[in-house]
Amino acid sequence: MTLDLDPVECRVLGALIEKEMATPEYYPLSLNALVNACNQKTNRDPMMSLSDGDVEGALDKLEERRLAEDHTGSRVVKYGHRLSEHWNLPNSQMSVICVLLLRGPQTSGELRTRTQSLHGFEDLESVESALHRLQERELVVLLPRQPGSREPRWAHLVGGPVSVEALAEQAAVTASREPLAERVTRLELEVAELRDQVRDLIRQLS
Repeated sequence: MTLDLDPVECRVLGALIEKEMATPEYYPLSLNALVNACNQKTNRDPMMSLSDGDVEGALDKLEERRLAEDHTGSRVVKYGHRLSEHWNLPNSQMSVICVLLLRGPQTSGELRTRTQSLHGFEDLESVESALHRLQERELVVLLPRQPGSREPRWAHLVGGPVSVEALAEQAAVTASREPLAERVTRLELEVAELRDQVRDLIRQLS
């Protein structure tokens, strides 16, 4: 099921999935809206600064693979993805793939928090169930736990096999450039995730 998409194709595909699930009233997207979605400064890792030409080039490649299509019914050409035809995934699994495409490797707790606008998982078990289903189809892989990390992370395989070393280098570069406000936001998210995990444990014990 691996597709060997490049990072720009992955970003474009992830942005199309996100907008379809989160704001279907504005989907499909014009080229300008899609470029803005790809270059968002929140909920993206790494941050990108793609031009219209970069996105158009990625769209051409995705259309060749029949993973994207253009809609010419209005005066402005708009674009959508065609993953439903290829993968036939439920919303739970599609939301997980979407976040992994847009934000890189994630723990199951991070995925539960960061998919809230796309799909409401009841607990961590339901997230992990979706991940294992995707793993069976070779769309995601569980990475070895990195030194200093509490939990292992999951990565998508849409861009081909994953290099753990390259991911570690990218994470180090991202952390060194991360502004203080974004670090605080990330820590707040981690605290929220820990609270959710504690609630789940209390619920299970009771």
